[in-house]
Amino acid sequence: MSRRLTLPDSASVATPGTDGRMHAPSAARNAEAICAVIAARGPATGRALEIASGTGEHAVRIAACQPQLAWQPSDIDPERRASIDAWASHSGLANIRPVIALDACTPGWATAHSGFDLIFASNILHLIGRAEAETLIREAAAALTPGGVLMIYGPFRRADGFASEGDAAFHASLTAQDPAIGYKSSDEVAEWMRTAGLAVEPPAEMPANNLTQIARKPR
Repeated sequence: MSRRLTLPDSASVATPGTDGRMHAPSAARNAEAICAVIAARGPATGRALEIASGTGEHAVRIAACQPQLAWQPSDIDPERRASIDAWASHSGLANIRPVIALDACTPGWATAHSGFDLIFASNILHLIGRAEAETLIREAAAALTPGGVLMIYGPFRRADGFASEGDAAFHASLTAQDPAIGYKSSDEVAEWMRTAGLAVEPPAEMPANNLTQIARKPR
């Protein structure tokens, strides 16, 4: 997850602010839809882990919408972690925990980080390899409490191919930089979830041809 890619402005690109808070246009565009799907299909209370929290903008928006969830942001990048804590401080929200350093593609991380009722990740699977994606899902499943929910938001290939020409072009630009990465199919992600012991639920259709893939840990 430490690789650096050249991404279009529509992707997860962030610019620094004067007060330490970084800004990602994509976070502003999709935050409302993400809050809605978490409210509709995630737990209303408990502990939540956000994988690869990025700038921290999602964390404050979701924490504000779900005040009974204790929101734990995480990121591998120290600059992003500083931005996350700056956003949390600026928000004044009591249910956002200090950010933790976490590489969710490393096997075994659930041993130290577990007991979550919700694990949420956005815009990450297309930026990592298949083995890394499988590790992320397997460890997330282990870190969930019985009945806990895993939600993964982002762009995915469908059974009949890419959802748009723009998605096909973005996938091609990613694989040109690193053949190991690129869009994963919604079917293969669902199968990785099942292999990890989760019960797969119907995905949620999101704006801009994205999906939120959802699975629940059996009680």
